[in-house]
Amino acid sequence: MATPRPSAARSTRTLTQTSGTFVRSTPGSHSLERGLALLRAFRHGVDVLTNAELADRTQLPRPTVSRLTRSLVDAGFLAYDIEQRGYRLTATCLSLALSYRSSEQTLAQALPLMRALAEGRRVNVGLAVADQLEMVYLDSVRFSRLGIFRRILPGSRLPIASTSLGCAFLAGMQAAERKALLGRLRKAHGSDWPALQRQVDAALDAVREQGFCHANWAAGMTAVALPLRAPSGGLYAMNVSFPTSGEVSVDAIQAHADLLLRLASDLRKTWGR
Repeated sequence: MATPRPSAARSTRTLTQTSGTFVRSTPGSHSLERGLALLRAFRHGVDVLTNAELADRTQLPRPTVSRLTRSLVDAGFLAYDIEQRGYRLTATCLSLALSYRSSEQTLAQALPLMRALAEGRRVNVGLAVADQLEMVYLDSVRFSRLGIFRRILPGSRLPIASTSLGCAFLAGMQAAERKALLGRLRKAHGSDWPALQRQVDAALDAVREQGFCHANWAAGMTAVALPLRAPSGGLYAMNVSFPTSGEVSVDAIQAHADLLLRLASDLRKTWGR
């Protein structure tokens, strides 16, 4: 007698659609995950990495890194630089980035509104998503007088726990996903976590009560941020940052938060058309 197929209600694809969270029962590939970790180790300003540097950044054994870099070279994602005795990314990665950016229609709709606010009020406006334990800027329009000294570009990364962008993203996550990410952050930060957790908890409360949170992650700059859910279900965090000196007044924070809240409202209307 043939084994009955599982009902659609129990399929992982159906669970994905109904829960809004990716679900699959098929085991993942650890080798692939490790290979992608090597690619993730390359950051803006880092041109070439040796096997030893990759092992240090990913905490993978040197023999494992050697095997993975060989596969990534064969697949065309890395190239070996003979002069510098290390690996660099290839144009394949640029092609992937371009494909991603062109597929982000929500970003294309957000940019004109972000640019109008940044130019009109001489502030910095950014849109970002989480990747592992960091926030990655999808784009940043920088028009404050200190913007030239803090070049934030698409692909730039910031920590989650100590930034308004990261805390805003945490606030917008589903409870189970947020709990899992907070557990990873706790493990990664070790003894520094209790102090960071107090900041995170305060920021989560602020988003619940006021719709935004703020942080002074970099000297001379203050940022306000909020979570933003697109019609597709994708979660983003948006911020407005502005130069400050000394203690930041509550009025300055609220004034820039008002700009951000209005921008988010306008963007939701644009997405809804």
